[in-house]
Amino acid sequence: MTNHTKVIEQPPTDNWVQVFVGLGSNLGDSEQVLRQACFEMMQWSSVRNLQVSNWYRSRPQGPQDQPDYVNGACCFETHLAPEALLSALQALELDLGKVKRRHWGERLVDLDIICYGQLSMKTADLTLPHPMAAKRDFVLVPLLDLAPDLVLPGYGTIEACLAKLPDTFLYASDTSDSKVMA
Repeated sequence: MTNHTKVIEQPPTDNWVQVFVGLGSNLGDSEQVLRQACFEMMQWSSVRNLQVSNWYRSRPQGPQDQPDYVNGACCFETHLAPEALLSALQALELDLGKVKRRHWGERLVDLDIICYGQLSMKTADLTLPHPMAAKRDFVLVPLLDLAPDLVLPGYGTIEACLAKLPDTFLYASDTSDSKVMA
């Protein structure tokens, strides 16, 4: 790995915020790639108390001529600012081999900030909470594993968001297993 992530690490502060990151992959050994992404994040001095949801299988939301996805989520505390965390996650995606081929298309790894504490913000590069999170069961169900009482700012509880969904992309998987990382 080329390790782009060390460049954007910030000195520690006392301001730790709980964040939730959506994880997805549909190329290669998807579960292994997502486990590796979580392992790499655990190595950052700017991350503590990382937990990982179950893995879930889902149909593609975009073009249907691609493999199904493995999805999950992780939560952790960080002292990185939202933009710095986004940069770190994008660098990690590159380190793991991500190449974007098409919008909503197949990918080796996708790491999205779903929410950063209770912060609501919109910049050219980052919208929090993630603007599509409340509309995707493959994001909401893993979040439910990690924080059943989580409220997505502007959208409500995870349960309320799930109740509003008109369609599901998830399906049962024999390989889902819970993971908690220290």
